[in-house]
Amino acid sequence: MTQKIPGPLSKPAAALDRSDERVRNDDNILGMVRAFFDRVRSGDLGMLPVAVGLIVISTVFSLLNPIFLAPNNLVNLLFDCATVGVISLGIVCVLLLGEIDLSVGSMSGLSSAILGVLWVNMGWPAAVAILAAIVAGLIVGILYALLFNRLGMPSFVSTLAGLLALLGMQLYILGPTGSINLPFASPLVRFGQILVMPGWLSYLLALLPGIAIVVNGMRNRRHRQTVNLSSQPLGALAVKAVVLTAALEFAAYYLNLGRGVPWMFGLFVALAVVLNYALTRTQWGRSMFAVGGNREAARRAGINVRRIYLSAFVLCSTLATIGGILSASRLASSSQQAGTGDVNLNAIAAAVIGGTSLFGGRGSAYSAVLGIIVIQAISNGLTLLNLSSSLRYMITGAVLAIAVIVDSLARRSRVSHGRA
Repeated sequence: MTQKIPGPLSKPAAALDRSDERVRNDDNILGMVRAFFDRVRSGDLGMLPVAVGLIVISTVFSLLNPIFLAPNNLVNLLFDCATVGVISLGIVCVLLLGEIDLSVGSMSGLSSAILGVLWVNMGWPAAVAILAAIVAGLIVGILYALLFNRLGMPSFVSTLAGLLALLGMQLYILGPTGSINLPFASPLVRFGQILVMPGWLSYLLALLPGIAIVVNGMRNRRHRQTVNLSSQPLGALAVKAVVLTAALEFAAYYLNLGRGVPWMFGLFVALAVVLNYALTRTQWGRSMFAVGGNREAARRAGINVRRIYLSAFVLCSTLATIGGILSASRLASSSQQAGTGDVNLNAIAAAVIGGTSLFGGRGSAYSAVLGIIVIQAISNGLTLLNLSSSLRYMITGAVLAIAVIVDSLARRSRVSHGRA
């Protein structure tokens, strides 16, 4: 009887052994770092470019004028970020679907005019006037969705027409005076100009993101281990939470050396957190990414595509309305200039610079936060240097062009690596 001599490891077993080795390598901090660089090389950049850009911008302006990083100047910068930043959150929603809304500036100006006329001229309670402005934003968003879903009108055309129509309505509502001053001592104006969080509350809120990282990381780790998948090591999870918490606590401490953390910026961040949760943790959010990635495939998978477009346009117009109300509270007035100028540019540029793809299917609510901070940092730094607004437009345009180029190159790299 011939004795069988054990041969070399069979291909399936060898493949399994290599897989186990790869899992062991990925289950440590070095493996996580290697995986991060692999994602970057394959075009999955995330928010890395905007984070690097923000560091470079802050370094350059602080060297040219040390006041740029002064606590009170940063507090003013955060106040200014909130108004256009809220509008940019709505732009993220429509960009995720590969669409655009060019009328967000005019919508914010119209909501400002509605607030001023109803509250100051007609004597309505401020809360009712704010509610009426939000309802107007809802109606406009529904109209855009109907034009897109029922008539097939491209969003570029419908919202461009809306830009002109809403601007005309704003001028008509304000009348010949063209400007309405809001009560300076009112809670709304105080909220937009001077109200800041108590120091203890800002320190407490700075702890929450780190706690959320640990809780969610532990939950995901247990879930992946139950199905025998590699999981994030506890050390990497702890390092991520500690670094983020330390950075946020230092930011809160530094801002409290001045006036403190603005409540209005806190509202902006809270809206970003809610939107990010909806996009990443709900069926609606998964449907948004699916429709943005491939509309026909999403439809065949059973997703109500028309309803997704309706929700995106309504959210965009509503958030533009809220941004217009915050802008009115910041300026303590409703005027013909509200929502004009570079509001559209900054809202769209903030979403794109922050990392939301113009091609649809990729983006994050937090991209609006980082993007608007970059734009306002450029504007604030050039103002401190006493340079003309023409340079601000040119530099912002250049940053936007670079962001789109990076997005295009990253998308091409993802396609070549099979990760599109």
